[in-house]
This record gives sequence, structure tokens and C-alpha cells, in this order.
Amino acid sequence: MKTLIFDLDGTMYRGSSIIESARIFLEHCQSKQIPFVFLTNNSMRTRQENADHMLRMGYQNISKDLFYNSAMASCQYVRRHYTGDKAYYIGQEGMREALLEEGFVITKNDPDFVFVGLDKTADYASYSKALEFLLNGAKLIGTNKDRILAKPEGFELGNGSIVKMFEYAIDAKSPDISKPYTPILDLCLEYFHLKKEDVILIGDNLETDILLGKNAGVKTVFVQTGVHTKDDIQRLHIEPDRVVEDLTDCLDFSFE
Repeated sequence: MKTLIFDLDGTMYRGSSIIESARIFLEHCQSKQIPFVFLTNNSMRTRQENADHMLRMGYQNISKDLFYNSAMASCQYVRRHYTGDKAYYIGQEGMREALLEEGFVITKNDPDFVFVGLDKTADYASYSKALEFLLNGAKLIGTNKDRILAKPEGFELGNGSIVKMFEYAIDAKSPDISKPYTPILDLCLEYFHLKKEDVILIGDNLETDILLGKNAGVKTVFVQTGVHTKDDIQRLHIEPDRVVEDLTDCLDFSFE
């Protein structure tokens, strides 16, 4: 049986609004014992906060152990590729939790790294403080490069737009860690003790979820409840393995 790796924003919900077809399909997976986990570029929430967010919306039997996020991937990636223990971050509790779990010392003095995760309360002063550290030699680590995010009434800026601002300001790039880049999937598979041939990626964003599958050689299902629709496939030249209107279209799929 394949393990389904679901995206969150735009796939399971839009902001704080549940996607009802996703709830129906997830309950189907639970009843049929189809294994699944969640892989998200969103670094704001801790794993427990992600579980609580879904439970509040109406999902059932969701635990924190099912989640892997871009904050976790970024911290684990940095540990494997760079030296240094001191970190300054822009982000919320998900970013803080991941840094502490990987043994980073969070500081506002001479950090080795500046981690940039999405923080919807961040302001000009916090961005400028981060810039100061970057100009003094800290390494920029963007948790993800999503341009936009789906919300109930439309869209809002994604973390990638903020990371791009810093890249422009310092004339240097953050490493490419999260969707659509393969490090996040490699780390996620290691975390859950899975293999590429045993998973299917399901998501709403052609440029992140589906392109990740293409880059990694993993099967994909594209669902049109979030950022993109099937009309975007030819425009972006990103071809999913399967295209569905919503996740109830997957009820009869075989995931053997």
C-alpha cells in the first residue's frame, strides 16, 4: 500500500476554512487503513499546532506525529551542510520549535544563521534587524519559497516573496531546501522511514507540490482546491500524473 503525502494549505484547508471534500477523503483513508502523512512548506505552526488546527476545523484522529514541515527540514539541512550553532529567526512557534529540537542557540547577537519563516506579524523593524545580521556575515536560510498562499477569500503573500526580498537586499541566495526542491522530501522520507517508490504526493500547487514530485521522480495527484487549476498546467509546463477537481474524485483510486 502506498503512503499518501498530503500538502496542507489549499489541499486540506484554505486558511481556517476546511475543504469538505478533503475531510471526506481523509476519513475514507482512515477507514480503509490507507497510510498518510502531511508535508507542508508552512513553517509557522508546530506539529501539535498543525494537528490542533485541523481538529478544530472538523478533522478526526489527527496527531502531531503525522506532520513534517519546512522549518524542520531547514534546521536539519543546515545541520548537515554548515557549521555554527547560533540562529536568529523570523517566524512563529513552528520555527522556534524546530531550531530548539536541532540544538540551535537562539540569539539576537552575532548569529551564524538567519532563518526566515513566515510570520504574518513581522514588521519593517524585524526585517531590518535580520538584514543587519546578514550584512555582517550570517547565512540566509529561507524555510521555503512559496510565492503565494491560498486563503478563504483569495490569496496572500507566501514566505518565498519575503525570502526573495532578503536575497535581493544582500545579493546572495538562500539554499533551496523545501518544495519544489528535493531536500525536504529526502528528509521527510527519512523522518517517516519511507522510500520514494512507496509514496504518492498530493497537492494543489503545481509549482511546489507537483514540481517536487517531478524533480524527485515521485507520482503526483494534483487537486484543484487551492492555488492552481488545470488551466495552469500548460502555462507552467508542469504535468501531474493525475488531475482531480477535489479529493472525493480519489475515493475509487487504488493506491497499491
